[in-house]
Amino acid sequence: MALSSNTSTVRLTSTGPATHIRVTINGTAVEADVEPRTLLVHFLREQLGLTGTHIGCDTTSCGACTVHLDGKAVRSCTVLAIQTDGRAVRTVEGLEEGGKLSPVQAGFTEQHGLQCGFCTPGMMMTATAFLQKNPNPTEAEIRDAIRGNLCRCTGYLNIVKAIQSAAEKMRAPGGSP
Repeated sequence: MALSSNTSTVRLTSTGPATHIRVTINGTAVEADVEPRTLLVHFLREQLGLTGTHIGCDTTSCGACTVHLDGKAVRSCTVLAIQTDGRAVRTVEGLEEGGKLSPVQAGFTEQHGLQCGFCTPGMMMTATAFLQKNPNPTEAEIRDAIRGNLCRCTGYLNIVKAIQSAAEKMRAPGGSP
């Protein structure tokens, strides 16, 4: 099930002992029964089918599972799904704006900020949250912001360029994160 930015409600159920949660995912109200020990990353991927959020290390070391929780970048491998009750979650699938790539997505595409793509969703989510706080970052600030996101392919140079490009797009008239 791909959730886009709309206001419909989705109802999901579980087969085991569960806790009922209500959470907004990418602008869509979702009600679900989840086992209390279910991690947010597994809820997103397995129950909602939002597979853009990747499972990397399960220890917060790689950043592949980064999502936004109430606007803040968090590692979904260490957040329980029940902790999102009454809150808003944004995944990489929710970055697009009106069917168009967000400035961060466009930056990664135009500047070749991805190679295998495994780290890309987490990098994009980290970059989006960072640029909302710092719309005019230096290269050093960008490198510091993404230091917790591991990439084994690109050497980071094009990722930094992608984030710089996104920042320029966001500062332009009509730009948004």
